[in-house]
Amino acid sequence: MSRIVLASASPRRKELLEQIGMEFEICPAKGEEVMTVQAPDQVVLELSARKAREVASGILTYNENHKELVTPQEILVIGADTVVAYDGQILGKPKDEEDAGRMLSLLSGNTHSVYTGVTFVFMDQENRCGQYSFFEETKVEFYPLSEKEIDSYVASGDPMDKAGGYGIQGPFAAYVKGIRGDYNNVVGLPVARIFQELKKLGFQ
Repeated sequence: MSRIVLASASPRRKELLEQIGMEFEICPAKGEEVMTVQAPDQVVLELSARKAREVASGILTYNENHKELVTPQEILVIGADTVVAYDGQILGKPKDEEDAGRMLSLLSGNTHSVYTGVTFVFMDQENRCGQYSFFEETKVEFYPLSEKEIDSYVASGDPMDKAGGYGIQGPFAAYVKGIRGDYNNVVGLPVARIFQELKKLGFQ
């Protein structure tokens, strides 16, 4: 693959792809996250596909309008979206501190699921496109949190840019009782699954 583009500004996704030695550039999708489905696995598939297609479309438009500047090449765009789901309710990024506290109270002492949808959009040298999507689910169990512990964590600011209102790779790790599935999926990107899916599709 001549060029790989990550359609996300997430520093965690960037670090995870770098961890497995992937060379890529970043071009975040900017469209609104509008959902037309409700099931968490379908939501992340829909949103990851929308992000990947948005960025791929921008690349195609640029290539078409600047043919004299562009060398034909194969391009892979990777779109991803992560949600936390508990008892049928999707928990995205908190709107404010009160919302973060509400999410953490819901998850306290319970087991929830983290879903990440990943979409590949492939473009060949003639700008023909193909798409492939999948999702990964990881179960996460929390120890019970006191109201004081929740307030202290929310006050740290760490929950505010994270689905479900927590970051498993930071100080909140103190409250994670167990995980069933891919840890990196909870951080934001199932990189091992990405690697395996690309291998299955014939890409090295």
